[in-house]
Amino acid sequence: MTIRHADKNDLRSILKIYAYAREQMRLSGNPTQWGNDRPAPETIREDIRKEQAYVIVEKNRICGVFVFFTGIEPTYRLIEGGAWLNDAPYGTVHRIAGNGQCKGILAKTLSFCEKQINNIRIDTHDDNKIMQHLLAKYGYQKCGYIHVEDGSRRIAYQKIVRTSSAEETYPRFFGVD
Repeated sequence: MTIRHADKNDLRSILKIYAYAREQMRLSGNPTQWGNDRPAPETIREDIRKEQAYVIVEKNRICGVFVFFTGIEPTYRLIEGGAWLNDAPYGTVHRIAGNGQCKGILAKTLSFCEKQINNIRIDTHDDNKIMQHLLAKYGYQKCGYIHVEDGSRRIAYQKIVRTSSAEETYPRFFGVD
Protein backbone atom coordinates (compact mmCIF):
# COMPACT_ATOMS: atom_id res chain seq x y z
CA MET A 1 0.00 0.00 0.00
CA THR A 2 1.18 3.49 -0.80
CA ILE A 3 -0.07 6.85 0.36
CA ARG A 4 -0.27 9.97 -1.78
CA HIS A 5 -2.06 13.30 -1.83
CA ALA A 6 -5.56 13.01 -3.26
CA ASP A 7 -6.38 15.01 -6.35
CA LYS A 8 -9.62 16.06 -8.01
CA ASN A 9 -9.56 12.98 -10.25
CA ASP A 10 -9.88 10.83 -7.10
CA LEU A 11 -13.19 12.40 -6.01
CA ARG A 12 -15.43 9.68 -7.43
CA SER A 13 -13.47 6.90 -5.70
CA ILE A 14 -13.36 8.86 -2.46
CA LEU A 15 -17.13 9.42 -2.52
CA LYS A 16 -17.67 5.66 -2.98
CA ILE A 17 -15.39 4.89 -0.05
CA TYR A 18 -17.22 7.32 2.23
CA ALA A 19 -20.60 5.87 1.15
CA TYR A 20 -19.33 2.38 2.02
CA ALA A 21 -17.98 3.63 5.37
CA ARG A 22 -21.31 5.28 6.28
CA GLU A 23 -23.11 2.00 5.65
CA GLN A 24 -20.59 0.06 7.73
CA MET A 25 -20.95 2.56 10.57
CA ARG A 26 -24.72 2.15 10.46
CA LEU A 27 -24.40 -1.63 10.56
CA SER A 28 -22.07 -1.46 13.57
CA GLY A 29 -24.37 0.76 15.65
CA ASN A 30 -22.96 4.15 14.67
CA PRO A 31 -25.60 5.69 12.38
CA THR A 32 -25.16 9.35 13.29
CA GLN A 33 -21.43 10.09 13.12
CA TRP A 34 -21.54 10.76 9.38
CA GLY A 35 -25.29 10.40 8.88
CA ASN A 36 -26.37 10.01 5.27
CA ASP A 37 -24.26 12.69 3.65
CA ARG A 38 -21.01 13.42 5.47
CA PRO A 39 -18.39 14.22 4.65
CA ALA A 40 -19.99 16.48 2.07
CA PRO A 41 -18.49 16.59 -1.44
CA GLU A 42 -17.67 20.28 -0.88
CA THR A 43 -15.68 19.36 2.24
CA ILE A 44 -13.77 16.69 0.32
CA ARG A 45 -13.01 19.12 -2.51
CA GLU A 46 -11.71 21.64 0.04
CA ASP A 47 -9.55 18.97 1.71
CA ILE A 48 -8.07 18.17 -1.72
CA ARG A 49 -7.55 21.85 -2.54
CA LYS A 50 -5.71 22.39 0.76
CA GLU A 51 -3.60 19.28 0.07
CA GLN A 52 -4.83 17.72 3.31
CA ALA A 53 -6.61 14.75 1.73
CA TYR A 54 -4.66 11.56 1.19
CA VAL A 55 -5.51 8.29 -0.51
CA ILE A 56 -4.17 4.84 0.17
CA VAL A 57 -3.53 2.91 -3.01
CA GLU A 58 -3.07 -0.81 -3.43
CA LYS A 59 -2.61 -2.47 -6.83
CA ASN A 60 -3.43 0.80 -8.60
CA ARG A 61 -6.77 1.04 -6.78
CA ILE A 62 -7.76 3.57 -4.13
CA CYS A 63 -8.79 1.61 -1.07
CA GLY A 64 -8.64 4.23 1.67
CA VAL A 65 -8.84 7.94 2.35
CA PHE A 66 -8.04 10.26 5.24
CA VAL A 67 -7.33 13.87 6.07
CA PHE A 68 -4.15 14.90 7.83
CA PHE A 69 -2.74 18.30 8.64
CA THR A 70 -0.50 19.99 11.15
CA GLY A 71 -1.45 23.17 12.93
CA ILE A 72 -4.41 24.26 14.97
CA GLU A 73 -7.65 22.29 14.75
CA PRO A 74 -10.28 24.83 15.91
CA THR A 75 -12.59 22.21 17.41
CA TYR A 76 -9.72 21.01 19.62
CA ARG A 77 -9.26 24.34 21.41
CA LEU A 78 -11.78 23.45 24.12
CA ILE A 79 -11.66 20.00 25.68
CA GLU A 80 -14.05 18.90 28.40
CA GLY A 81 -13.81 16.13 30.97
CA GLY A 82 -10.05 15.91 30.69
CA ALA A 83 -7.07 17.56 29.05
CA TRP A 84 -4.73 17.13 26.12
CA LEU A 85 -1.49 15.35 26.98
CA ASN A 86 0.53 18.45 26.04
CA ASP A 87 0.32 21.75 24.21
CA ALA A 88 3.06 20.97 21.69
CA PRO A 89 2.45 21.32 17.94
CA TYR A 90 0.37 18.43 16.66
CA GLY A 91 -1.05 16.75 13.60
CA THR A 92 -4.74 15.98 13.24
CA VAL A 93 -6.29 12.95 11.56
CA HIS A 94 -9.86 13.24 10.29
CA ARG A 95 -12.32 11.45 8.00
CA ILE A 96 -10.52 8.13 7.72
CA ALA A 97 -12.30 5.42 5.75
CA GLY A 98 -11.61 2.29 3.75
CA ASN A 99 -13.41 0.41 1.01
CA GLY A 100 -13.54 -2.85 2.99
CA GLN A 101 -11.31 -4.64 0.49
CA CYS A 102 -7.94 -3.69 1.93
CA LYS A 103 -6.87 -4.52 5.47
CA GLY A 104 -4.85 -2.25 7.75
CA ILE A 105 -6.11 1.14 6.57
CA LEU A 106 -6.04 2.68 10.05
CA ALA A 107 -2.64 1.21 10.90
CA LYS A 108 -1.17 2.48 7.62
CA THR A 109 -2.69 5.92 8.14
CA LEU A 110 -1.49 6.29 11.72
CA SER A 111 1.99 5.06 10.84
CA PHE A 112 2.19 7.62 8.02
CA CYS A 113 1.00 10.47 10.24
CA GLU A 114 3.25 9.51 13.14
CA LYS A 115 6.25 9.83 10.82
CA GLN A 116 5.26 13.41 9.98
CA ILE A 117 5.05 14.75 13.55
CA ASN A 118 5.45 13.11 16.94
CA ASN A 119 2.22 14.43 18.42
CA ILE A 120 -1.07 13.25 16.92
CA ARG A 121 -4.67 14.06 17.82
CA ILE A 122 -7.79 12.34 16.53
CA ASP A 123 -11.43 12.11 17.60
CA THR A 124 -14.35 9.76 17.15
CA HIS A 125 -18.03 9.43 17.96
CA ASP A 126 -19.27 7.86 21.21
CA ASP A 127 -20.97 5.14 19.13
CA ASN A 128 -17.87 4.28 17.09
CA LYS A 129 -16.77 1.39 19.30
CA ILE A 130 -14.57 -0.12 16.60
CA MET A 131 -12.50 3.06 16.24
CA GLN A 132 -12.28 3.48 20.03
CA HIS A 133 -10.93 -0.06 20.36
CA LEU A 134 -8.41 0.40 17.55
CA LEU A 135 -7.14 3.75 18.81
CA ALA A 136 -6.47 2.22 22.22
CA LYS A 137 -4.76 -0.73 20.52
CA TYR A 138 -2.42 1.66 18.67
CA GLY A 139 -1.49 3.55 21.84
CA TYR A 140 -3.80 6.54 21.64
CA GLN A 141 -5.00 7.88 24.98
CA LYS A 142 -8.48 9.16 25.63
CA CYS A 143 -8.12 12.79 26.72
CA GLY A 144 -11.71 14.04 27.09
CA TYR A 145 -14.43 15.35 24.81
CA ILE A 146 -14.53 17.97 22.09
CA HIS A 147 -17.44 19.33 20.07
CA VAL A 148 -17.31 19.42 16.28
CA GLU A 149 -18.69 22.22 14.13
CA ASP A 150 -22.30 20.99 14.31
CA GLY A 151 -22.07 20.91 18.12
CA SER A 152 -22.05 17.14 18.49
CA ARG A 153 -19.67 15.55 20.98
CA ARG A 154 -16.64 13.45 20.09
CA ILE A 155 -14.14 11.52 22.18
CA ALA A 156 -10.71 13.11 21.83
CA TYR A 157 -7.53 11.03 21.68
CA GLN A 158 -3.88 11.88 21.53
CA LYS A 159 -0.62 10.03 21.11
CA ILE A 160 2.84 11.33 21.74
CA VAL A 161 4.98 9.27 19.40
CA ARG A 162 7.98 7.88 21.15
CA THR A 163 11.23 9.41 20.02
CA SER A 164 14.70 8.51 21.15
CA SER A 165 14.88 8.89 24.88
CA ALA A 166 17.68 9.03 27.37
CA GLU A 167 16.85 5.42 28.28
CA GLU A 168 17.44 4.30 24.69
CA THR A 169 20.56 6.44 24.31
CA TYR A 170 22.11 5.62 27.69
CA PRO A 171 20.67 2.24 28.72
CA ARG A 172 23.32 1.44 31.33
CA PHE A 173 22.20 4.42 33.45
CA PHE A 174 18.68 3.01 33.62
CA GLY A 175 19.61 -0.61 34.37
CA VAL A 176 18.76 -1.73 30.84
CA ASP A 177 21.19 -3.89 28.87
